[in-house]
Amino acid sequence: MKKIICILSVMTILVSCTDLESEMYNVINPSIFPKNQQDAEALVTAAAYNTLGTNWNSVFKVNNNGYQTVSELLTDLGDIEWSGLGLPDLQNVNLTVNSDRVTDMYSWVRSISTVTLTIERIAGVDMPQSVKDRLNAELHCSKGWLGYIFYDWYGPIPVASLEVLQDPLNEETLPRLSKEEMVSFIETELKEAIKGLPANYKKGDADYGRFTRGLAYTVLMKLYMHEGDWAKAEECGRELMKAEYGYELVPEYEDIFTLENEKNAEIIWALQCTRNGNMAEWYAHCVPSMYPTKNPNMTKWSGYRVPWAFYHTFDPSDKRLNVLIGDFVGTDGIRYNEESPSLILDKGAIPIKYGEDPVAVGSGSQVDWVIYRYADVLTALSEVIVRKNNAITQEAIDLLNTVRIRAGITPYTQADFSDVADFLDKVLLNRGQELWWEGHRRSDLIRHGKFVEYARKYKGSTTAEEFMTLMPIPQSAINEGKGKVIQNPGY
Repeated sequence: MKKIICILSVMTILVSCTDLESEMYNVINPSIFPKNQQDAEALVTAAAYNTLGTNWNSVFKVNNNGYQTVSELLTDLGDIEWSGLGLPDLQNVNLTVNSDRVTDMYSWVRSISTVTLTIERIAGVDMPQSVKDRLNAELHCSKGWLGYIFYDWYGPIPVASLEVLQDPLNEETLPRLSKEEMVSFIETELKEAIKGLPANYKKGDADYGRFTRGLAYTVLMKLYMHEGDWAKAEECGRELMKAEYGYELVPEYEDIFTLENEKNAEIIWALQCTRNGNMAEWYAHCVPSMYPTKNPNMTKWSGYRVPWAFYHTFDPSDKRLNVLIGDFVGTDGIRYNEESPSLILDKGAIPIKYGEDPVAVGSGSQVDWVIYRYADVLTALSEVIVRKNNAITQEAIDLLNTVRIRAGITPYTQADFSDVADFLDKVLLNRGQELWWEGHRRSDLIRHGKFVEYARKYKGSTTAEEFMTLMPIPQSAINEGKGKVIQNPGY
């Protein structure tokens, strides 16, 4: 049976980092809750995991203002058949303070304060030290991960200290941290998490779906890559290759994302989904009404696409194309492809990727929503090794080849690379072909210095500018900041 990450509606402490609201501090009375281990575990589950879910008020929601989906829509491998509701801003990379698809997520910045308060609230609860250490580690992991997500999108953010949060009657407006302070905050929280988290959970473990040391190291690796600290990033990547984590590639690509093969050894962390709670709606967001499915009761909204230009970067024999659909015969008997797209495939191929939920009714699916997996780490480590040494090594080639061999396409040899720049270009391409619509493309393009170039070349953007590698902070947060919270340059 799936482990359901429960979200307590009682846990709605929203302490603003810019303009602290005292009346919201008393939603939970710390003098009466938590009192015992069960209370503490419930409080930690709500505080650490609530924002990092797939529901409509969470970072990883599947609809088109979630972290992963917005990130992909801004790149050369993401498009959508719909229009309106702020979507043209993403499709055209025309970001402003009024682009609600990218500014909405800023409201979740305050969730870091909720986690900080929770660490203090469970401190005096009587429970085994091993349990307390794990719960604290989960809270630190949540703070570090949320910090990285917001830093990736917005740059440094305001972060309230415990002392500030414990004095809510003293209205204090906090400025954004400096870049150095923000990186230190994320790094410190993740390292603190690593001390108390298990390496991994296996399928069947009661706590599968909770944070692990593998997850913390993965986020830490991404932080170091973001900062260009290749030596530290390499350390994280090599750590994740150790046997104690148990990660390995699934033999067949399309098996990674199916209900039948959930909790496989490639998954570093995935959201445990149900059809009536933390549900995944990927299939509904992708397939058109006439796409043939085994389950006729699923909702089909026909939205997300992979543009044809990127689709054509694949080798025709690439097995990953089995779940990136560019040619099909619909239930209406009509054949749809690039030559005869109708309005179904005019924007590109269908990124099916995830398997069907055979008993789904409507849009909700119980197929787990994958956030990080081992193929991401291996291909990233390939890049890191070459950047660190400024030289192409056989190990880096072998790491990159892991995904090519699984895909059934020709592995690279040294002769395939003219120089380091050529190798990095091929890493970028191969990561796109492996990780499409998993939320990594935007940060990859930025790291390679190609975000704006690709927006202009492949999306036809006439508005993309270099400052758009950071998202705009909503004007409401700037107003509440009273001159202390400064907008990102260019907006």
